[in-house]
Amino acid sequence: MRSIELLSPAKNLTCGIEAIRHGADAVYIGGPAFGARQAAGNSIEDISELCQYAHIFNVKVYVALNTILYEDELEEAQEVAYALYKVGVDALIVQDAALLELDLPPIALHASTQMDNRTPEKACRLEAEGFSQIVLARELSLQEISEIHHATSLPLEAFVHGALCVSYSGRCYASQYCFGRSANRGNCAQFCRLAFDLVDEEGTIIVQGKHLLSLRDMNRSASLEAMMDAGISSFKIEGRLKDIDYVKNVTAFYRREIDRILTRRSEDFFRSSWGTTVVKGFIPKLERSFNRGFTDYFLHGRDIAPICNVNTPKAMGEKIGRVKSVLRGSFTMEYISDDVKINAGDGLCFIDKNGELQGFRVNTVAGQNIVPPQMPVLFVGAVVYRNHDHEFNKALQNNTAVRKLSVSIRLEELDKGYELTMFTRHGRLAGRFFECGKEVAQTPQCDNIKRVLSKLGDTPFECHEVVLSTQGERFIPSSLLADWRRQVVQALLMTIREKHVREKRRSAQPAHIVLPDTLDYSANVANSKADAFYRSRGVRQVEPAFELGRPQGKKCLMTCRFCLRHAMGACLKNKKEEKARRWALRLPDGRRFPLEFNCKDCIMTVHAPQ
Repeated sequence: MRSIELLSPAKNLTCGIEAIRHGADAVYIGGPAFGARQAAGNSIEDISELCQYAHIFNVKVYVALNTILYEDELEEAQEVAYALYKVGVDALIVQDAALLELDLPPIALHASTQMDNRTPEKACRLEAEGFSQIVLARELSLQEISEIHHATSLPLEAFVHGALCVSYSGRCYASQYCFGRSANRGNCAQFCRLAFDLVDEEGTIIVQGKHLLSLRDMNRSASLEAMMDAGISSFKIEGRLKDIDYVKNVTAFYRREIDRILTRRSEDFFRSSWGTTVVKGFIPKLERSFNRGFTDYFLHGRDIAPICNVNTPKAMGEKIGRVKSVLRGSFTMEYISDDVKINAGDGLCFIDKNGELQGFRVNTVAGQNIVPPQMPVLFVGAVVYRNHDHEFNKALQNNTAVRKLSVSIRLEELDKGYELTMFTRHGRLAGRFFECGKEVAQTPQCDNIKRVLSKLGDTPFECHEVVLSTQGERFIPSSLLADWRRQVVQALLMTIREKHVREKRRSAQPAHIVLPDTLDYSANVANSKADAFYRSRGVRQVEPAFELGRPQGKKCLMTCRFCLRHAMGACLKNKKEEKARRWALRLPDGRRFPLEFNCKDCIMTVHAPQ
């Protein structure tokens, strides 16, 4: 049997707690520094509090320490790692090889997707280096995942939902080149979301002013079981910058879908954390949270389904229908289903006749007429999307989930008092002896004793059963029983946290590692420790990271599995005569970024202007 983990993002402590309440088996969060989202840092104190809550349910807390490090940051990175270990963090998600050379605590290390993990050979090397989990490249197919799974014994983690980078993670230097903001340092300026002209070598415009590299968002909810069978153990939701409504909705949706599989496949898989989640007040639906449209992104190979949304990099949301009629100051809709209901405050959008996204709010709904504050230039047949569902988001502002751990309670009469014990089905228990005189009850007391002991209120526990073992009917004041219950609840919480098991860092076996003689800037070596790491494994020449100074000669800024030629029906494998026609992306300021197409490996690269 294999453990299955739903891994949710946490922008902050509040988001992390809500992710757990809505069903996450693990959460990942940025620490006070060196996480690959500069805007998503958190204090050690908040991460400590998150660990205290998470470990009640055997939920793991992973901290992203996955930027490349400069020389003057090594000491601080080491100090951060020790501080995180001290407060209970379960693993660090890392990119920089320097961390394998530093004196770190015995904390488990996960290989970030920024390490460009996409081959069985790379997975084997990471296992030999002592990593405990591998975050795979987003671009992999089920077959490629399966091949990696059979090559390594480590758990494999894969993204299942959220925003996509068009470049292989860790292999994008466009933001650094154009804006001096490094994606490998958590400060991406999103070059890929810009509008470009696609031009040929003579300057002829093939496509004008479109977001040609802006990918739709990932949604693999229909392929969860196939991913499990291929070898995925951790299902990761992207979004450490997303708000709490997104985290609630998306986590609850994937919890429901994964549980359906685990119930049916209980002989093959089991859930990694404990507790039961009850979602209330809303029905999870992915389309109602921020999205740019969806793609499964190469999971089932390279097909004809659109991967990009060339019209806009912004959220379009859920398709709700088409414009039926345009009136003076209002319009009517033909909805895609009878379940669609438009409310005042909703945000709607459409692509206008110029191919640009237009959005507006709904002011009022009068019968079939939808009235905006100011009429946009709508037209009959325009496809309308809802990118802000006012009522849905309003519902998510409430307490929308509760997570509880089931406990059994036993009250036993002893010679000089009573012993109260609480225990979970996972083997965690706590008990206290309370010295107390015996008083024979004049009326039956069993029901009242059970009622008081089972009132667990806002604790993380819910009562499965209460077992009484007394010598006849005994009277115990309700206030006394409540005090005993509170003491044992606190003792049980302490026991669960103390017995939480953290995986220790695995030992490295560098003798099993083979590396090339030379590494270029794509190895992202920005400090002496990383340089020493690679040289100790036989590398003779290590080029400094792109961020330390632009490399000489031709500069590849992006390495992409997404291919514009394939997306436009101009694949060179099918159209040999077009091989001489070179393409480039052109920004409004005139800079041209040449494209190259490696048809053998189905790779597109974006290069710096020459």
